[in-house]
Amino acid sequence: MYLLAPAPALSKSSRPPKRLPEWAFEGVIPLGLMSTSATTAAALHAHRKSAARVALFELAEAPRNLLTECFRQFAIETLPLTRQDANRLQNEKFEACVLPLEPTAGSIIELARESPSNSRMVVFGLGGSAQDAMRFSKLCINAVFHEPLERTEAVKLVRSTRMLVMHEFRRYVRIPVMTEVGITTADGGRLTATSQEISSGGMSLKTSHPPEPGSMVEVSFSLLTLPRIWVRGNVAWRKSNKTFGIRFDTTDDRRQRLKDWITGYLDT
Repeated sequence: MYLLAPAPALSKSSRPPKRLPEWAFEGVIPLGLMSTSATTAAALHAHRKSAARVALFELAEAPRNLLTECFRQFAIETLPLTRQDANRLQNEKFEACVLPLEPTAGSIIELARESPSNSRMVVFGLGGSAQDAMRFSKLCINAVFHEPLERTEAVKLVRSTRMLVMHEFRRYVRIPVMTEVGITTADGGRLTATSQEISSGGMSLKTSHPPEPGSMVEVSFSLLTLPRIWVRGNVAWRKSNKTFGIRFDTTDDRRQRLKDWITGYLDT
C-alpha cells in the first residue's frame, strides 16, 4: 500500500481558481453526463426547485418519457394529461404545454388561450408538417418538436425556449412563434413564409424560396390579439436550410404596434 503525503495548504491568494465545466454556467446537466454522473445529477436536481410546469397532452410513452427527461434538466416539471383533463387549463396555471398537431389540438389550445392564467402559455406542437402548424397559426403555436423525436434536437429546442417558459422574460428578446407571414418583394412578387422567432427589431422565417439578402420586402402577419400588421424591412441573412432573417425598417412607424404587443406579451 502506498500513502500519499498531503499537499501543503495554499493560501487564498495563491490558490488557483476552480474551473467549472461549461454547462455549469447554464445550470444544465447534459444528457450525456446523466448516465455517468447519475449520483451528482440526482443530488443537484434534488436541490433545484421546479420553477415551471408543462402539460404533456396525449403523448405516447416514448416521446413522453424523452420530453420529461429533457425538461427536467432545466428544472421544469412535466405532467401527463389526456384530452379529458383539458379543462384543468381553465383552473390551473401551466407555463407551457406539448400536444400532437392533430385536428383536436385546436380545442385544447383555445381553452388555454381563453384562460386568464394560461392565455400566454408557451405552446409546443409535436410532429406534423408546417401546414399542420399553420392550421393553428391564429392560436400562436410557439415551436414544434419534429418527429421522429430525437434527443439532441429536443434538448436544443427546450434550451432555446426555457427562459420564456420559466418567465425570465427580460432576458428573452426573441419570441418563438409560428404563424403565417405574407411577404411582398420590391418588384411586386408575393410569397408565403412561416415565422420562427420574432422581436421588435426583426424576425426569422422559413420558406421554399427565400428572397435574396439585401432585398427590400414588406411583411404582414397577425398574432393572437394583434390584428394583421404590415412592416417594411430588408433581408439580412439567408441559410442553406431555407431560413432567412428580416430586419425591420426603424423608420416604419407601424413597427410600434408590434413593440407594444411584445411588451404586453412578456408582461402578462
